[in-house]
Amino acid sequence: MKRYRSCFRMLTAILLFQFGHARAVGYPLPAAGNDLVGEIQLVRASRSETLLDIARIHDVGQEEIRLANPSVDRWLPAEGEPVMIPSQYILPDARRRGLVLNLPEMRIYHFRPPAGDAQRGVDTYPVSVGRMDWKTPLGETTIIRKQRNPSWRPPRSVRQEAAAEGGNVPELVPPGPDNPLGDYALRLGLPGYLIHGTNKPYGVGMRVTHGCVRLLPEDIAELFDQVPVGTPVQILNQPVKTGWQGGVLYVEVHPPLDEDATPRQDLLRYTLERVYVELQKQPAVLDGSALRRAVEEMHGVPVAVSKPGVLGRPITSPLFR
Repeated sequence: MKRYRSCFRMLTAILLFQFGHARAVGYPLPAAGNDLVGEIQLVRASRSETLLDIARIHDVGQEEIRLANPSVDRWLPAEGEPVMIPSQYILPDARRRGLVLNLPEMRIYHFRPPAGDAQRGVDTYPVSVGRMDWKTPLGETTIIRKQRNPSWRPPRSVRQEAAAEGGNVPELVPPGPDNPLGDYALRLGLPGYLIHGTNKPYGVGMRVTHGCVRLLPEDIAELFDQVPVGTPVQILNQPVKTGWQGGVLYVEVHPPLDEDATPRQDLLRYTLERVYVELQKQPAVLDGSALRRAVEEMHGVPVAVSKPGVLGRPITSPLFR
């Protein structure tokens, strides 16, 4: 039985690696007046995989898949149980260039420059960010250095924390399977902060780092080759995103960061403020119940909040009826 489980885990790892490189999809930037990319998917679970296995195959983070499927058991989903893949996104409210990281969403966007006759596009990846006591800083910076097979020199604060917990972190961790930076690192202009891979991929999509930004091994391998030194990086805190698609207004609500925890009523008020800003761009008839539900559930998926009719195109997605 142990041999069988070992072989199964090895086969799963191989398939995940292959899927990780084969599944990457670049989205063209939406036309003017539109802000959404991707689409929601529905798949069927198998008892041979966890919800986290499904998430990694579809390039979704741990918290993303959990929030989108609150009734699905994370470790033992039922055979054939429907699982929503939250693979549709409202683009963050930021300049569409370089890398844009939205902390509450735990997702990074890479806005690709045009190449030859190719249309500008955007790729997006799940990430882990700094936990509450080791915050990932907000602001703008650039990539100042790229490293393959990096060594890790943990700062004294990390070594002291490990010692206080009875552990031991060496002053230098060489490249290899025990290196928490993985195989690739992008050093930011913010001293001490990196965008890097990981040797613990199932932690991607959670607040578990000491402030750095972790990507899945297959994602950082792809991103590393696409971003040159000097690429601009914007780090945002947008728990609520708003945007348009085909004349319909959408909102996407994520749980605020723990240090920004706010009563639901305040979050609803903040969401309404964002919506009213959008209504200055074009008129729409709001669907108040859909808006309130999006704030209460915080599922992290775009929800249509304008009613179909004269001022808005009919909402056809069965997920949001």
